[in-house]
Amino acid sequence: MASDPARKIPVVFYRRRGGAKVVRDWLRDLDEADRHAIGLDLMRVQYRWPVGMPLCRALGDGLWEVRSTLPSNRIARVLFSVHQGRIVALHGFIKKTQKSPDEDMALARRRKREFET
Repeated sequence: MASDPARKIPVVFYRRRGGAKVVRDWLRDLDEADRHAIGLDLMRVQYRWPVGMPLCRALGDGLWEVRSTLPSNRIARVLFSVHQGRIVALHGFIKKTQKSPDEDMALARRRKREFET
């Protein structure tokens, strides 16, 4: 009995009208160890979707977050949705409070609507 190869869901980055990939650019601005930690978490989501806590949490209306603890003793979130078989990274940020800021949530929801139209 042959085993099925791992199913990988592609990750795409939200792109502004001008072409800038804001989540990818945010990741590139992080130091290498933090960027690597977030990349591993995104890869886990790609290969294990659907994933629940503690790695992913549903935020409602098709919005999810990847929850990353960084080597720099900070916490990062990448907000994403799944659209047409792809993980769409909509927004990324470093958490500074226990609750995710409403502005970050609103931005991700706005980008999700824009991407889906």
